Amino acid sequence: MKRIQGILHMTTRNSKQQHYLKTILSTVSSSIFSILASATPGLSANRIAFYYPPLGEFTISADDIELFAKEGKITEDLAFYINRIPKAQRSQFRELLNTRFQVNATLVSQFTYSQLGSKVVERLGTLLQTESRAGNFFALRSALILSANDPQGLNIVNVIRRYPSNTVRLNFSEIQGITNELNSLLNKRDVVVAELKELTATEARNQLNTKANIDFAQLQDLRMPGGFSWRKQPIVMNDLFRKRVFAVDMYIPQTQIQRGEIGQKIKPPLPLIVISHGVAEDRETFAYTAQHLASYGFAVAVLEHPGSDATKIQQYFSGLSSPPEAQELINRPLDIKFLLDELQSNKKSYASWKGLLNLSEVGIIGHSYGGYTSLALAGANLDYTGIIKSCNPNKSLNLSVFLQCRANELLQERVELPNLQDSRIKAVMAINPLNSVVLGKQGLSKIQIPVMLMGGSQDIITPLVPEQVIPFTWLQTKNKYLATIENATHFSTAEKLDNSKGVLPVPPQLIGPDPAIAQTYVKSLSIAFFQTHLLKQQQYQPYLSATYSQYISQAPLNLSFVQSLTAEELQKMIDGESGKQDIRNLLIP
Repeated sequence: MKRIQGILHMTTRNSKQQHYLKTILSTVSSSIFSILASATPGLSANRIAFYYPPLGEFTISADDIELFAKEGKITEDLAFYINRIPKAQRSQFRELLNTRFQVNATLVSQFTYSQLGSKVVERLGTLLQTESRAGNFFALRSALILSANDPQGLNIVNVIRRYPSNTVRLNFSEIQGITNELNSLLNKRDVVVAELKELTATEARNQLNTKANIDFAQLQDLRMPGGFSWRKQPIVMNDLFRKRVFAVDMYIPQTQIQRGEIGQKIKPPLPLIVISHGVAEDRETFAYTAQHLASYGFAVAVLEHPGSDATKIQQYFSGLSSPPEAQELINRPLDIKFLLDELQSNKKSYASWKGLLNLSEVGIIGHSYGGYTSLALAGANLDYTGIIKSCNPNKSLNLSVFLQCRANELLQERVELPNLQDSRIKAVMAINPLNSVVLGKQGLSKIQIPVMLMGGSQDIITPLVPEQVIPFTWLQTKNKYLATIENATHFSTAEKLDNSKGVLPVPPQLIGPDPAIAQTYVKSLSIAFFQTHLLKQQQYQPYLSATYSQYISQAPLNLSFVQSLTAEELQKMIDGESGKQDIRNLLIP
């Protein structure tokens, strides 16, 4: 019975994991549809075949699957399989079959013909075979585009119907392996999240014993705006050498207001924080963070990286631009270096900035791809050995690894990789960063400045355990912090995700519950972190604690916060749940 259930994708142990698997399918599916001129509309799959020893080969009519999906009716042939599945899972399977994805056809075409998109299609293509068991890469493209052209949207039944082979053969050994692997990894993720929550509680109890009577209700509420007004000033950077023009929004506190909090006064040179956005984001995504920092006396520079921002991705998916290049791994850190160099120069166009900004001690906040950018600037160099090992081939279930493996292209092309570290960067806050492969243990262990990593338990783009928790154990810097948000997604801390633009439309289930809560965490922790480690204002240190995280934590996005976690301690968390298993296996999710 369990084998039959595994065959039909229904081995998830609870509804939360089933929802997670469904969300993964939704995310990947809505990224890989293409227009394929060679599609064969006259030929389509009528039956689904699979071979599963020792039961032999079985086939199910596509009509039976479609009838079950549309009307819930179970034919005699389908009953042999369906009746062996619990009713709750049966209902979820039907819901999955009926789920439709609305995707722009041009977007699909552009993505699947890119090098990154082709890798994703190849990975999914291992699950399906044509009737002759021949290569299925183009067959899958054909089925996806024909289904995507359906006015009602793409769904699984339509993909099967439009597969250019009379019979679709499912590679169930691969499917079951992936399903079992995902189940195992999700269980381990849940264990780690629960253990971090308990570790936070333990640290909080210990802190109360050593730092008695810390009443945060009597201290300044860092979630609220500070005492300074600010002005926003757009500027344009033009790097002639790299032929790269990009916009920057500068948020400048009004220094004439000699009014600060906790006894602080603001005067030049102002501390500077740089914010680096993720793929398909822009200067508005973290504008709320910039404004909040400016209200506390920080100058903030919010860049828009032209090779991977919202405008670039929109043009790319509209067929008006080339795809984002692997060179972005280098260009993004260089954008920030160039900005700091320009502001530090004696050019007349920046004369008004002279003496206003402290450009020798700069903080940086990065989200997702921007998280990688910030860590690279902090001193984490590319891990060549890890990249070659993990990307040849890339069999990871971690979606971010497809992007990280673009570094492999640079190595193959023998691109000269410059030193990306910038000694002016003195503190880093990386939110949902991708780094496990491209930087790895070898790279992250080089960082010597304060680092805060922040991640969400329901992030399927840069998964929490492989991209934030394990990398946290690799950091060797004295001052490091790990903030984890239960039930938060990759987009919980982002703002102004404009679906109307058609740029990587983010469905509500990927944004997650009440992102305003997660954004208050970014506001308060960024103030505490940079006040403590950039300005050396030790009165803010108590905010960087488990006790404070518990004070501001709100359901359903409960906040955990730890300052110490070793690889050995993390390994014990995993061992306690399911026996001995090397923690490195968690890099695959």
